[in-house]
Amino acid sequence: MTTMTENAARYREFKMPDVGEGLTEAEILKWYVKPGDTVTDGQVVCEVETAKAAVELPIPYDGVVQKLHFEEGVTVDVGTAIITVDVAPDSGYAPFAEAAEAAEAAPAGPAEDEAPKGRQPVLVGYGVSEASTKRRPRKGASVPEQAPADALRAVQTELNGQAPALARPLAKPPVRKLAKDLGIDLATVVPTGPDGIVTREDVHAAAAPVAEPAPVSRETTPAPAAAVQASDARETRIPVKGVRKATAQAMVGSAFTAPHVTEFVTVDVTRTMKLVEELKSDKDMAGLRVNPLLLIAKALLVAIKRNPDVNASWDEVNQEIVLKHYVNLGIAAATPRGLIVPNIKDAHAKTLPQLAESLGELVSTAREGKTSPAAMSGGTVTITNVGVFGVDTGTPILNPGESAILAVGAIKLQPWVHKGKVKPRQVTTLALSFDHRLVDGELGSKVLADVAAVLEQPKRLITWG
Repeated sequence: MTTMTENAARYREFKMPDVGEGLTEAEILKWYVKPGDTVTDGQVVCEVETAKAAVELPIPYDGVVQKLHFEEGVTVDVGTAIITVDVAPDSGYAPFAEAAEAAEAAPAGPAEDEAPKGRQPVLVGYGVSEASTKRRPRKGASVPEQAPADALRAVQTELNGQAPALARPLAKPPVRKLAKDLGIDLATVVPTGPDGIVTREDVHAAAAPVAEPAPVSRETTPAPAAAVQASDARETRIPVKGVRKATAQAMVGSAFTAPHVTEFVTVDVTRTMKLVEELKSDKDMAGLRVNPLLLIAKALLVAIKRNPDVNASWDEVNQEIVLKHYVNLGIAAATPRGLIVPNIKDAHAKTLPQLAESLGELVSTAREGKTSPAAMSGGTVTITNVGVFGVDTGTPILNPGESAILAVGAIKLQPWVHKGKVKPRQVTTLALSFDHRLVDGELGSKVLADVAAVLEQPKRLITWG
């Protein structure tokens, strides 16, 4: 005869995994399963969005899905149960009421529904945190966390006749976010993409004639407030979450923790631009992304090689400077989800073709919204190319934990004194911000001067690199 304890152990609650690095919550973007579906260990059951990236979440159990605890679009704290699975569906009848009583009567201690030791599920790119995650109050739409007994009773109610949630329209995470920001119900949008996928153009087309609040969602949990309420509104309020929220917190922390210093230099990059054109026809660079950013990245790597002390971090706890003998080169990228800074691991050890390949992969992955959290952690130095927006230069804020960031301005044809005569030359302005606890004025100036020297005379890549 089946005991109450056995019944309670039969239904496993899979909790939102520990995302690490200070991230304590994630938004459920899409469910790939529904109650009644059979799942296997390692199968992706949903896609979630953290403050860093959208990632697919695998489940560590074999069994049958009994309950989805949250609707799509809901932000869930780490450690909260999101799905219940019957791990022994062939074991005969197991009443949920009995299982709920067993769950309530179970002694305190490690929960039986947790993943086996060594197999604790984590979001892609992160390890498991040894410490428990503390959850904080959160404003906005959410569903209260259910106690084990309540969750089991909810499963029983659903199995007794509650219909599964209606299928949601197909759309990529950036498009879904755009629709939320504009107050558009994706169910009302006519898709034009392949296989019935809603595109950004579809959302904009739907938003153009609409001057009223978005229709009420079919979800049981209210969706976040729409960004645009009416065409004649004097103000628009946009919820701060995801990448923008994480960026804001990181920049405030960096600006008020690390003492920033920014230095500038204007440099003639005519020879560098000529080299870019030559490399585009080089057989060793065939099929690779060749642009000024590639040579600027290589110039910065050469400058770091000549001035290795700039590649460091500040350990506040131990009051130590940590010199890095590797360079994970961050590239600031504007994406539909906001500004992210993925980095090229061990960029210092790459040849020019390898660096070009890595840059191409980084950009394409970022544009597709598929950058993993691992790709955005561990950076040492960053480049931000504000010149693509026609901006001459800026005073960039350090990426938290890094020692320096190089801003590259627009490359423009300007009058320049060359060989004693004023001639039109390709000119740009570079700005280097650095942490003055780690980098003094002399070291920062040497690094910036070396970058400028390489870009002015790119043959130094051979002699210095």
